[in-house]
Amino acid sequence: MEFDVLIIGAGMAGLTAARSLAESGVRVALLEASSRVGGRILTVREGEEIVELGAEFVHGKPPELWRLIEEAGLETFELEGDNLTFEGQRLQQGEDMGENFSAMEQFEDWQKPDLSFAAFLAQHPEIDDAARQQLIGFVEGFNAADHHDISVLSLGLQQKAEEEIEGDRLFRVRAGYDLVPQHQLARAQAAGAHLYLETSVESMDWQPHRVTLQAQQHERPVCFTGQQVIVAVPLGVLKSGSISFSPQPPALRHATGLCMGQARRFTLIFRERFWQSDPALANLSFFFARDAMPPVWWTAHPANSHTLTAWVGGPRAHQLSGLTPANLAELACVQLATIFARPVEQIRAQLLHCLAHDWQRDPCALGAYSYVSVGGAEASLRMSEPAQGTVYFAGEHTDTTGHWGTVHAAVRSGIRAARQVLDDRDNHIVA
Repeated sequence: MEFDVLIIGAGMAGLTAARSLAESGVRVALLEASSRVGGRILTVREGEEIVELGAEFVHGKPPELWRLIEEAGLETFELEGDNLTFEGQRLQQGEDMGENFSAMEQFEDWQKPDLSFAAFLAQHPEIDDAARQQLIGFVEGFNAADHHDISVLSLGLQQKAEEEIEGDRLFRVRAGYDLVPQHQLARAQAAGAHLYLETSVESMDWQPHRVTLQAQQHERPVCFTGQQVIVAVPLGVLKSGSISFSPQPPALRHATGLCMGQARRFTLIFRERFWQSDPALANLSFFFARDAMPPVWWTAHPANSHTLTAWVGGPRAHQLSGLTPANLAELACVQLATIFARPVEQIRAQLLHCLAHDWQRDPCALGAYSYVSVGGAEASLRMSEPAQGTVYFAGEHTDTTGHWGTVHAAVRSGIRAARQVLDDRDNHIVA
């Protein structure tokens, strides 16, 4: 159990770092608490349906992620179609959101002291109630954040970052997103990396160029040692204290500037795309029922799929906390019957399966993805700083390019952490 570099967490950040290091000739051990790799990418195959229960979309054209997709030979498709709103007891084109969102354009060049989105709205009474609720719904839903906590400075950085990669475009991996982490794993193992599943790290003792990890592996204690370590677990796990550090790495103090967002999503599989019986809904993509629960839905259009996915992000997600797939299915059938003006019995008869994963209760995640709290815009940068050439942090919460909460942020952080490790090995460690 002696390695050059230990990596805790086999999500996209850990896998990417493991591959980069192994291909550079470093002896790597990748330790994962769950029984699979991929972290918050979780794909389920039910018959002919490909259902994503975690990360689903490729946001825009981030080059690091697209290189992996193309290298793996995976086919993608871009989401397209009509985005509608349930208003006046029917689905229709909603009001143009651009005018309301213009208030947020000033975030991109924010020079004032940082403040929460709620505080920003309080300073602008000219924004009417309807626009206010629309903006809150967007900020909380997209970022899985509490608008009383999220930083407007970070929202501006995020907007700029998305513009650079055409972040308003959404793509899906046709055969399943989990094929991306599987590809990274295969490349890492081909280069000599060792993977240990169901290995839950409980403590880390370290000094310069020496790390000892105590873990539970299949309910038995096990010890790993190495010269360096990359901690690539989700922010929720990191802040839970389930891994004890002795001594505490300086970067860990800056985790207080970041929050783990809350979200709940589930996917319904139907016998047929019943909504397409209305010609006006033949190209339905996203639809919104902002006052309902859940407030956001999408189809897989233009893919040949019989699924509808529901989403709620931010504090409202707590309303669905603890609900079973059967509970969620019944809630959804009642709401969809209202939205599509059909008897609820007809919707129930069409439903085959309801698939869900509760990320808030998953001990390997403890939340959806990260966002920046007021005053924490530099927290990710500080968390990316190594400790004495020995301890490094990776994961989407450590991304320094404004893409928090995305798969490509995780990939970028893994590349960065591996580069830091290699630089420090060249400068300080004699193999």
